[in-house]
Amino acid sequence: MTLAAGPEGDAGAPLRPRRRFRPRGRASAVPSAGAAVLSSAPPAAPAAPVVPATGDPRGAVHHPARAALRTPVHPLVDHPTHPPAPPASRRPGGPWAAWSPCTPQECLPPRATTGTLRLARRTAALLSVLAVAVTVVPAAALLGARVLDPVLRALHRAVLRAAGVRLVVRGGPLAPTDGRGALVVADHTSWIDIPALGAIGPVTMLAKREVRDWPLIGALAARIGTLFVHREGLSRLPGTVATCADALRDGTLVGVFPEATTWCGAISGDYRRAPFQAAIDAGAPVRPVTVAITTPDGRPTTAAAFVGEQTLGDTVGRVLRLPGLVCEVTVGELVEPGPHSDRRALAARARDRVRHPRPATTATAV
Repeated sequence: MTLAAGPEGDAGAPLRPRRRFRPRGRASAVPSAGAAVLSSAPPAAPAAPVVPATGDPRGAVHHPARAALRTPVHPLVDHPTHPPAPPASRRPGGPWAAWSPCTPQECLPPRATTGTLRLARRTAALLSVLAVAVTVVPAAALLGARVLDPVLRALHRAVLRAAGVRLVVRGGPLAPTDGRGALVVADHTSWIDIPALGAIGPVTMLAKREVRDWPLIGALAARIGTLFVHREGLSRLPGTVATCADALRDGTLVGVFPEATTWCGAISGDYRRAPFQAAIDAGAPVRPVTVAITTPDGRPTTAAAFVGEQTLGDTVGRVLRLPGLVCEVTVGELVEPGPHSDRRALAARARDRVRHPRPATTATAV
């Protein structure tokens, strides 16, 4: 069974199952012409119309928070048109280069043609949040973490609300209860992942160096202490690992996407092991986090993915046109590096916890 993505403009359009073949021995639901003539039974009554789960006034209305709270995190599924991922040795740039097979043409649903007024309204709201951030963040940074951390959480939540994204958090806080730092790891599909993590904890992100050059966002990221990485220079990798380990020793929550680039979410990439070496060197635990982006009625979608040659403006615009999205964040249990742990084993354990999260008993709509 495969899943097909619906148009972006329909919040209730599911990734719907499609049957490839009809099992043997099953009678057809459509009678032949001869059978219709010979049959003396009266025609069957027409089936009741299906009520759409789209929030349309003519159908059932589903509140985003309620739908998210009763919907579990969805497992990853195969995408019907997703290109195959070749072995690492045959990938463009070799096994060390950041690479993903995902492209907008093959992994994303069609761009919405409606929602122009919604796009304008949400764009204005986002720009307002960024304007506040430019003013408030530098002053809060001067006052220290006690002031800066709640300010950043509030701003990240404001970004999500302005974009029409409902955040639902399952599980406990990101930070260990004993005050230690932790390596926060998650799969990376969308720009939404970053404000979602920032909204629930003061996370210092490990980001590619190119983000530093993004207008406005790059300057804000540098101001709040983002660790920038030169992904193409292996000679700088030991320095990056050492910097990350120092931050973990200081009690910092360091956020990293070990896939090193974005995937559409229908399938996911391998985990790079260098960040896990930093956790081993610092003796810090790993906090696995599962981020699932769904439609308001709880159906998985790739509409928010940031993949391939997409620009930041294109992927943000796609999200702003949508009627709404729900971002479910499941905070997993800590993964402690053992006394003889190696980074390969630690990365594998973290990846398993991220992609197969244990059910959380509590959920909070933020």
